[in-house]
Amino acid sequence: MLTLVLMVVLFALVFEYINGFHDTANSIATVVATKVLSPIQAIALAASMNLVGALAGTAVAKTIASGLIDAQVVEVTSQVLICALSGGIVWNLITWYFGLPSSSSHALIGGLCGAALGASNTNWGSIIWSQSADPWWKGAGLLWKVVIPMFSSPLMGFAMGFLMMGLLFAIIAGMARSGGLLAKYARPRWVNGFFGKAQIVSAGYMGFAHGLNDAQKTMGIIALALVSAQAVGTLDNLPVWLDFLHPSQSALENGDIDTWIKFTCAIVMAAGTAAGGWRIIKTLGHKMVKLHPIHGFAAEASAASVITAASTLGIPVSTTHNISAAIMGVGTAKRLNAIRWSVVERMIWAWILTIPAAGGIAYLLIELLRVLGWA
Repeated sequence: MLTLVLMVVLFALVFEYINGFHDTANSIATVVATKVLSPIQAIALAASMNLVGALAGTAVAKTIASGLIDAQVVEVTSQVLICALSGGIVWNLITWYFGLPSSSSHALIGGLCGAALGASNTNWGSIIWSQSADPWWKGAGLLWKVVIPMFSSPLMGFAMGFLMMGLLFAIIAGMARSGGLLAKYARPRWVNGFFGKAQIVSAGYMGFAHGLNDAQKTMGIIALALVSAQAVGTLDNLPVWLDFLHPSQSALENGDIDTWIKFTCAIVMAAGTAAGGWRIIKTLGHKMVKLHPIHGFAAEASAASVITAASTLGIPVSTTHNISAAIMGVGTAKRLNAIRWSVVERMIWAWILTIPAAGGIAYLLIELLRVLGWA
């Protein structure tokens, strides 16, 4: 049983590493595409801000650990978690290979739901669909924590990107018309220089928001596995060098995430970005729309604001969806035909298919383990 728990931790870290291919790459795509930072500089910024964000809260981790699967209907065993993570990993690798910025968040959620359905013999009650609350935004379950944000957060990212870009255009146009000293600062050289510096701040903000939301998802899986293992006595009599696996008293009582889990997930995510993120960066930063520093600043600031707000509410939104939608909004404000809509269409299909595809893979893996007598 201890081996299975360690396998869950390993699979979770593999998922986090691959998450770096997708979502951390998304968070730095614009700052690399605008040539404000080199890929190495952007990765270093993202990694450091991921870590700060990962240490800044636990609301999303708590949602993943306890807000989607009904433990009274299906036992969340190590096998279930391994299949859930494997479903997300396989789908992430498929979309990464084709350079599609799909959502690692939704891949993980789809994997969890598919594995729970498989383990419960397709009992749909194993998934917490909806739990209303007062106020309404504190509602739990797949509807409130996943489905509604899946549509609303990209719309907000698009709208904020469009409005921010429109506001910046209006300010610069007003400066140009005013004449004198202000007109000098409305020239492209000055605008690019100013927003080149500002984009370093917005890229750091984006990295923070990504760590605050995405890094917590894998943290939630690891915490769930360790707390479950502690409850059934799997972690009793561990050798000294594995003592760190014991959840702290605070983790057991309050659902807090132990610090070693936070640091490990943030570091592994950064390593994944360094290894394979360029495919996604090219799709977002080069293929979809041509970006300048002012566009990158508007997109990053808009997307990061939406993600940070969702993280505060414990909502596991997609970094991919939000930065993609914000870039679309910024590009549309520039001009409607600035967006390469054929690329957008491919991305949207990847968004739609992610939860059912990852869920289907996880479900089939559970069935395979059952046939082999391992589940």
